[in-house]
Amino acid sequence: MNKEKTKIRVLLVDDHPFVRKGIGSWLASSEIVEVVGEAVNGEEAVSKTKELKPDIILMDIDMPKMGGLEATKIIRRDHSGTRVLILSMQTNKGVVLQIIQSGAQGYVLKDAPPADINRAIESVHHGEPFFSTDINQIVLNQYLAESGREMSPTASQLTNRERQVLSMIAEGKSNKEMADKMGVGVRTVETHRERMMSKLNIHTIAGLTKFAIANGIVNLE
Repeated sequence: MNKEKTKIRVLLVDDHPFVRKGIGSWLASSEIVEVVGEAVNGEEAVSKTKELKPDIILMDIDMPKMGGLEATKIIRRDHSGTRVLILSMQTNKGVVLQIIQSGAQGYVLKDAPPADINRAIESVHHGEPFFSTDINQIVLNQYLAESGREMSPTASQLTNRERQVLSMIAEGKSNKEMADKMGVGVRTVETHRERMMSKLNIHTIAGLTKFAIANGIVNLE
């Protein structure tokens, strides 16, 4: 059983046929991705998720019958093994925050380079969130605007390594990138990450980013 031979199973969800075909054609050439099905709205996405059990869903937001955000909430509730990657053109701050709250693990703009979509699928499949650069900035700006002015006492509970990991998480670095920068193995990074999240009782990337900004652990420039 060669793990490297196992492709990431992807379900495409978009009500526009040309979008599905365009993305599907690109992904068909990928050595790591297999498109296992398509859906035209949120209702069909929920049904096909149950039937096909994809690893990743590329989900549009605005669709008839049931939108992508509602479908994402249902899928994340009923199919925890399937991760959702939003693919849309929405850059409205409120919508971006709704996407994060829906349980989606990433958001890529439809006009992003095809290579970014592949990278996003791979990152989300490995449990690491992926947001287009523009979307990252929207989220960080929102958290900066809303963050409190006082230093949280729980920040003092973190070791230097845990603070370093937290800072790099907020900067969008992957576990591998953190490991390379710290000169340790990926498993060591994962251990620091798990302990830090447990200490803070924060278990989402969005929450960790907000905490890091509010407590001056990461600087926005």
